[in-house]
Amino acid sequence: KGIDAAGFKQPTAIQATLIPVALQGHDILGQAKTGTGKTAAFGLPLFHLAHRNLPYQTLILAPTRELAIQIAAELSELGKFTPIKVTAIYGGQRISSQADKLRHDPEILVGTPGRVMDLVERRMIHFKNIKFVVLDEVDRMLDIGFREDIRRILSMCPPPVTPEGNKGRQTIFVSATISGEIEKLARSYMHQPQKLVVSSGSLTVSLVKQFHLPVQPWDKRRLLRHVLSHEGVALTLVFCRLKRSCDELARYLTEKGIDAHAIHADLSQGKRNQIMEKLRAGNLAVRLASELASRGIDVEGITHVIN
Repeated sequence: KGIDAAGFKQPTAIQATLIPVALQGHDILGQAKTGTGKTAAFGLPLFHLAHRNLPYQTLILAPTRELAIQIAAELSELGKFTPIKVTAIYGGQRISSQADKLRHDPEILVGTPGRVMDLVERRMIHFKNIKFVVLDEVDRMLDIGFREDIRRILSMCPPPVTPEGNKGRQTIFVSATISGEIEKLARSYMHQPQKLVVSSGSLTVSLVKQFHLPVQPWDKRRLLRHVLSHEGVALTLVFCRLKRSCDELARYLTEKGIDAHAIHADLSQGKRNQIMEKLRAGNLAVRLASELASRGIDVEGITHVIN
Protein backbone atom coordinates (compact mmCIF):
# COMPACT_ATOMS: atom_id res chain seq x y z
CA LYS A 1 0.00 0.00 0.00
CA GLY A 2 2.87 2.34 0.86
CA ILE A 3 4.62 1.57 -2.42
CA ASP A 4 1.41 2.28 -4.36
CA ALA A 5 0.88 5.54 -2.47
CA ALA A 6 4.46 6.55 -3.30
CA GLY A 7 3.61 6.00 -6.98
CA PHE A 8 6.19 3.25 -7.57
CA LYS A 9 5.24 0.90 -10.41
CA GLN A 10 8.36 -1.16 -11.24
CA PRO A 11 11.44 -1.78 -9.11
CA THR A 12 14.72 -0.15 -10.16
CA ALA A 13 17.67 -2.42 -11.01
CA ILE A 14 19.14 -2.31 -7.48
CA GLN A 15 15.70 -2.99 -5.94
CA ALA A 16 15.05 -5.98 -8.20
CA THR A 17 18.53 -7.33 -7.38
CA LEU A 18 18.81 -6.60 -3.66
CA ILE A 19 15.28 -7.17 -2.29
CA PRO A 20 15.06 -10.95 -3.00
CA VAL A 21 18.55 -11.58 -1.57
CA ALA A 22 17.76 -9.51 1.56
CA LEU A 23 14.47 -11.40 2.06
CA GLN A 24 16.42 -14.67 2.07
CA GLY A 25 18.41 -13.36 5.05
CA HIS A 26 21.83 -13.02 3.38
CA ASP A 27 24.41 -10.42 4.35
CA ILE A 28 24.85 -8.05 1.42
CA LEU A 29 27.50 -5.74 0.03
CA GLY A 30 25.57 -3.70 -2.53
CA GLN A 31 26.98 -1.19 -4.97
CA ALA A 32 24.76 1.16 -6.95
CA LYS A 33 25.00 4.83 -7.67
CA THR A 34 23.07 7.51 -5.77
CA GLY A 35 19.56 8.11 -7.08
CA THR A 36 18.87 4.50 -8.10
CA GLY A 37 16.52 3.67 -5.22
CA LYS A 38 18.90 2.15 -2.67
CA THR A 39 16.83 3.33 0.32
CA ALA A 40 13.74 1.39 -0.75
CA ALA A 41 15.97 -1.54 -1.80
CA PHE A 42 17.17 -2.10 1.76
CA GLY A 43 14.15 -0.51 3.47
CA LEU A 44 11.30 -2.62 2.11
CA PRO A 45 12.79 -5.95 3.29
CA LEU A 46 13.30 -4.37 6.75
CA PHE A 47 9.55 -3.74 7.01
CA HIS A 48 8.70 -7.17 5.65
CA LEU A 49 11.01 -9.01 8.06
CA ALA A 50 10.27 -6.80 11.07
CA HIS A 51 8.78 -8.12 14.30
CA ARG A 52 5.98 -6.00 15.69
CA ASN A 53 6.64 -4.31 19.08
CA LEU A 54 10.32 -5.26 19.25
CA PRO A 55 12.07 -1.92 19.85
CA TYR A 56 15.42 -1.07 18.22
CA GLN A 57 15.59 -4.24 16.11
CA THR A 58 16.99 -2.38 13.11
CA LEU A 59 19.85 0.12 13.02
CA ILE A 60 20.60 2.13 9.88
CA LEU A 61 23.76 4.26 9.95
CA ALA A 62 24.42 7.17 7.58
CA PRO A 63 27.43 9.52 7.32
CA THR A 64 25.53 12.83 7.53
CA ARG A 65 22.56 14.17 9.45
CA GLU A 66 20.83 15.26 6.23
CA LEU A 67 21.05 11.74 4.83
CA ALA A 68 19.78 10.20 8.10
CA ILE A 69 16.78 12.58 8.08
CA GLN A 70 16.09 11.81 4.41
CA ILE A 71 16.29 8.00 4.87
CA ALA A 72 13.97 8.13 7.91
CA ALA A 73 11.46 10.31 6.02
CA GLU A 74 11.50 8.02 2.98
CA LEU A 75 11.09 4.86 5.08
CA SER A 76 8.31 6.42 7.17
CA GLU A 77 6.51 7.22 3.93
CA LEU A 78 6.90 3.69 2.52
CA GLY A 79 5.90 2.09 5.84
CA LYS A 80 3.12 4.47 6.83
CA PHE A 81 0.44 1.76 6.56
CA THR A 82 2.43 -0.67 8.73
CA PRO A 83 2.70 -0.67 12.54
CA ILE A 84 6.52 -0.41 12.26
CA LYS A 85 7.89 2.95 13.50
CA VAL A 86 10.98 4.75 12.22
CA THR A 87 12.95 7.39 14.16
CA ALA A 88 15.94 9.52 13.13
CA ILE A 89 18.62 10.23 15.74
CA TYR A 90 21.39 12.69 14.95
CA GLY A 91 23.60 15.34 16.52
CA GLY A 92 22.66 19.00 16.69
CA GLN A 93 19.15 18.27 17.95
CA ARG A 94 18.35 18.38 21.66
CA ILE A 95 18.69 14.98 23.33
CA SER A 96 15.35 15.58 25.08
CA SER A 97 13.40 15.89 21.82
CA GLN A 98 14.94 12.62 20.59
CA ALA A 99 14.18 11.00 23.96
CA ASP A 100 10.48 11.77 23.39
CA LYS A 101 10.54 9.89 20.08
CA LEU A 102 12.43 6.97 21.63
CA ARG A 103 9.69 6.58 24.24
CA HIS A 104 7.48 5.19 21.46
CA ASP A 105 9.91 2.26 21.13
CA PRO A 106 10.54 2.56 17.36
CA GLU A 107 11.51 -0.68 15.64
CA ILE A 108 13.81 1.11 13.16
CA LEU A 109 16.50 3.62 14.18
CA VAL A 110 18.25 5.73 11.54
CA GLY A 111 21.23 7.68 12.82
CA THR A 112 24.69 9.11 12.52
CA PRO A 113 27.40 7.09 14.32
CA GLY A 114 28.32 9.84 16.81
CA ARG A 115 24.81 10.37 18.14
CA VAL A 116 24.07 6.63 18.18
CA MET A 117 27.16 6.07 20.38
CA ASP A 118 26.13 8.99 22.58
CA LEU A 119 22.63 7.56 23.16
CA VAL A 120 24.03 4.09 23.89
CA GLU A 121 26.40 5.55 26.46
CA ARG A 122 23.47 7.44 28.05
CA ARG A 123 21.58 4.12 28.12
CA MET A 124 18.74 5.66 26.11
CA ILE A 125 18.95 2.96 23.44
CA HIS A 126 20.33 -0.58 23.47
CA PHE A 127 21.39 -3.12 20.87
CA LYS A 128 20.21 -6.36 22.42
CA ASN A 129 17.23 -6.69 20.03
CA ILE A 130 19.23 -5.91 16.88
CA LYS A 131 18.40 -8.22 13.99
CA PHE A 132 19.38 -5.94 11.10
CA VAL A 133 22.18 -3.42 10.59
CA VAL A 134 22.44 -1.28 7.45
CA LEU A 135 25.31 1.06 6.58
CA ASP A 136 24.41 3.50 3.81
CA GLU A 137 27.12 5.27 1.76
CA VAL A 138 29.57 2.93 3.48
CA ASP A 139 32.62 4.21 1.60
CA ARG A 140 32.07 7.71 2.99
CA MET A 141 31.45 6.30 6.46
CA LEU A 142 34.67 4.37 6.60
CA ASP A 143 36.49 7.22 4.91
CA ILE A 144 35.65 10.15 7.14
CA GLY A 145 36.79 8.96 10.49
CA PHE A 146 33.77 6.94 11.64
CA ARG A 147 35.68 3.66 11.52
CA GLU A 148 36.22 3.42 15.26
CA ASP A 149 32.58 4.33 16.07
CA ILE A 150 31.31 1.78 13.56
CA ARG A 151 33.62 -0.91 14.91
CA ARG A 152 32.35 -0.23 18.44
CA ILE A 153 28.68 -0.13 17.40
CA LEU A 154 28.90 -3.37 15.41
CA SER A 155 30.82 -5.13 18.19
CA MET A 156 27.99 -4.25 20.64
CA CYS A 157 25.32 -5.70 18.32
CA PRO A 158 24.52 -9.43 18.28
CA PRO A 159 27.13 -11.13 16.03
CA PRO A 160 26.60 -12.16 12.35
CA VAL A 161 26.91 -15.81 13.45
CA THR A 162 25.63 -17.17 16.79
CA PRO A 163 27.96 -19.21 19.04
CA GLU A 164 26.01 -22.31 17.88
CA GLY A 165 26.98 -21.50 14.30
CA ASN A 166 23.52 -20.26 13.20
CA LYS A 167 22.90 -17.06 11.26
CA GLY A 168 22.87 -14.08 13.63
CA ARG A 169 22.21 -10.47 12.75
CA GLN A 170 21.76 -9.58 9.09
CA THR A 171 24.14 -6.89 7.82
CA ILE A 172 23.67 -4.86 4.65
CA PHE A 173 26.28 -2.37 3.41
CA VAL A 174 25.39 -0.20 0.42
CA SER A 175 27.46 2.38 -1.38
CA ALA A 176 27.98 4.18 -4.68
CA THR A 177 31.62 3.05 -4.79
CA ILE A 178 33.35 0.20 -2.98
CA SER A 179 37.15 0.08 -3.05
CA GLY A 180 39.09 -3.15 -2.39
CA GLU A 181 40.07 -1.87 1.05
CA ILE A 182 36.50 -0.95 2.01
CA GLU A 183 35.25 -4.33 0.78
CA LYS A 184 37.83 -6.16 2.88
CA LEU A 185 36.86 -4.14 5.95
CA ALA A 186 33.12 -4.59 5.29
CA ARG A 187 33.48 -8.36 4.92
CA SER A 188 35.09 -8.56 8.35
CA TYR A 189 31.74 -7.46 9.84
CA MET A 190 29.64 -9.90 7.83
CA HIS A 191 28.97 -13.59 7.34
CA GLN A 192 29.44 -14.88 3.77
CA PRO A 193 28.04 -11.72 2.19
CA GLN A 194 26.71 -11.67 -1.34
CA LYS A 195 28.24 -8.90 -3.41
CA LEU A 196 25.70 -7.21 -5.69
CA VAL A 197 26.95 -4.66 -8.20
CA VAL A 198 24.36 -2.84 -10.25
CA SER A 199 26.11 -0.75 -12.83
CA SER A 200 23.90 1.31 -15.00
CA GLY A 201 26.65 2.57 -17.28
CA SER A 202 28.72 5.57 -16.25
CA LEU A 203 28.64 7.21 -12.85
CA THR A 204 26.78 10.22 -14.23
CA VAL A 205 23.34 10.17 -15.76
CA SER A 206 23.27 10.41 -19.55
CA LEU A 207 20.86 13.35 -19.27
CA VAL A 208 23.59 15.45 -17.64
CA LYS A 209 25.53 17.76 -19.95
CA GLN A 210 29.07 18.32 -18.68
CA PHE A 211 31.31 21.34 -19.22
CA HIS A 212 34.83 22.13 -18.11
CA LEU A 213 35.75 25.81 -17.83
CA PRO A 214 39.50 26.53 -17.44
CA VAL A 215 40.01 29.57 -15.21
CA GLN A 216 42.79 31.09 -13.09
CA PRO A 217 42.25 30.55 -9.33
CA TRP A 218 41.83 34.28 -8.66
CA ASP A 219 39.10 34.56 -11.29
CA LYS A 220 36.99 31.57 -10.20
CA ARG A 221 34.57 33.63 -8.11
CA ARG A 222 33.86 36.08 -10.92
CA LEU A 223 33.32 33.27 -13.40
CA LEU A 224 30.97 31.52 -10.97
CA ARG A 225 28.97 34.72 -10.54
CA HIS A 226 28.85 35.17 -14.34
CA VAL A 227 27.61 31.58 -14.85
CA LEU A 228 24.97 31.97 -12.12
CA SER A 229 23.68 35.26 -13.55
CA HIS A 230 23.74 34.33 -17.27
CA GLU A 231 22.90 30.63 -17.44
CA GLY A 232 19.18 30.74 -16.62
CA VAL A 233 19.99 28.91 -13.42
CA ALA A 234 16.96 27.85 -11.36
CA LEU A 235 18.46 25.67 -8.65
CA THR A 236 22.20 25.15 -8.34
CA LEU A 237 24.42 23.13 -6.04
CA VAL A 238 27.99 24.36 -5.71
CA PHE A 239 30.50 22.03 -4.05
CA CYS A 240 33.59 23.43 -2.30
CA ARG A 241 36.37 21.51 -0.62
CA LEU A 242 36.53 23.70 2.48
CA LYS A 243 33.81 24.95 4.82
CA ARG A 244 35.55 28.33 4.75
CA SER A 245 35.25 28.57 0.95
CA CYS A 246 31.51 27.78 1.22
CA ASP A 247 30.99 30.68 3.62
CA GLU A 248 33.19 33.14 1.70
CA LEU A 249 31.50 32.33 -1.62
CA ALA A 250 28.01 32.57 -0.10
CA ARG A 251 28.87 36.04 1.28
CA TYR A 252 30.35 37.18 -2.03
CA LEU A 253 27.35 35.96 -4.08
CA THR A 254 24.83 37.44 -1.62
CA GLU A 255 26.59 40.83 -1.88
CA LYS A 256 26.22 40.56 -5.66
CA GLY A 257 22.45 39.99 -5.33
CA ILE A 258 22.40 36.18 -5.75
CA ASP A 259 20.38 34.21 -3.18
CA ALA A 260 23.08 31.84 -1.92
CA HIS A 261 23.30 29.75 1.27
CA ALA A 262 26.15 27.62 2.59
CA ILE A 263 25.57 24.28 4.31
CA HIS A 264 28.28 22.43 6.22
CA ALA A 265 29.08 20.75 9.51
CA ASP A 266 29.72 23.97 11.48
CA LEU A 267 26.19 25.30 11.01
CA SER A 268 23.57 24.64 13.67
CA GLN A 269 21.29 21.72 12.85
CA GLY A 270 18.26 24.03 12.81
CA LYS A 271 19.89 26.18 10.14
CA ARG A 272 20.90 23.08 8.13
CA ASN A 273 17.32 21.74 8.25
CA GLN A 274 15.98 25.15 7.21
CA ILE A 275 18.28 25.32 4.16
CA MET A 276 17.39 21.74 3.13
CA GLU A 277 13.65 22.53 3.44
CA LYS A 278 14.03 25.67 1.32
CA LEU A 279 16.04 23.68 -1.21
CA ARG A 280 13.43 20.91 -1.43
CA ALA A 281 10.61 23.44 -1.74
CA GLY A 282 12.49 25.12 -4.61
CA ASN A 283 12.73 28.43 -2.68
CA LEU A 284 16.48 28.74 -2.92
CA ALA A 285 18.61 29.63 -5.92
CA VAL A 286 22.10 28.51 -4.92
CA ARG A 287 23.29 26.09 -2.25
CA LEU A 288 27.00 25.87 -1.49
CA ALA A 289 28.03 22.66 0.22
CA SER A 290 31.17 21.07 1.56
CA GLU A 291 31.93 17.62 0.13
CA LEU A 292 30.40 15.86 3.11
CA ALA A 293 26.99 17.39 2.57
CA SER A 294 26.98 16.11 -1.01
CA ARG A 295 26.35 12.44 -0.45
CA GLY A 296 23.05 10.72 -1.16
CA ILE A 297 20.97 13.88 -0.97
CA ASP A 298 17.94 13.65 -3.21
CA VAL A 299 16.41 16.95 -4.36
CA GLU A 300 14.09 17.46 -7.32
CA GLY A 301 14.58 20.17 -9.93
CA ILE A 302 18.32 20.86 -9.69
CA THR A 303 19.41 22.54 -12.95
CA HIS A 304 23.17 22.98 -12.35
CA VAL A 305 25.90 21.35 -10.28
CA ILE A 306 29.20 23.23 -10.06
CA ASN A 307 32.39 21.81 -8.57
